[in-house]
Amino acid sequence: QVQLVESGGGLVQPGGSLRLSCAASGTIFSIYRMGWYRQAPGKQRELVATMTFGGSTNYADSVKGRFTISRDNAKNTVDLQMNSLKPEDTAVYYCNIYLSQLNYWGQGTQVTVSS
Repeated sequence: QVQLVESGGGLVQPGGSLRLSCAASGTIFSIYRMGWYRQAPGKQRELVATMTFGGSTNYADSVKGRFTISRDNAKNTVDLQMNSLKPEDTAVYYCNIYLSQLNYWGQGTQVTVSS
């Protein structure tokens, strides 16, 4: 069984920064892809950023240059550094791992960008 535990969400003013962290535990060997998705009210869940085991990254166009994903393969953790946050970044952020042809999701952490 795989569990994902997220932390780091909260309320921040526009232009501010937050760092999200996710730790995976359970029966895990090498995780092919780890990443973050988000879902705003009334919208579909969308990709924010992912990173493969080998270090290849994929970012949504809306966050390029502002968000940075990083992972520690030894610890099975993935972080998302979010800078220059905008009100449109407000959403529930979900950690995701793709392992053995299955997707696993965290419980979500709220990020609110507001003055």
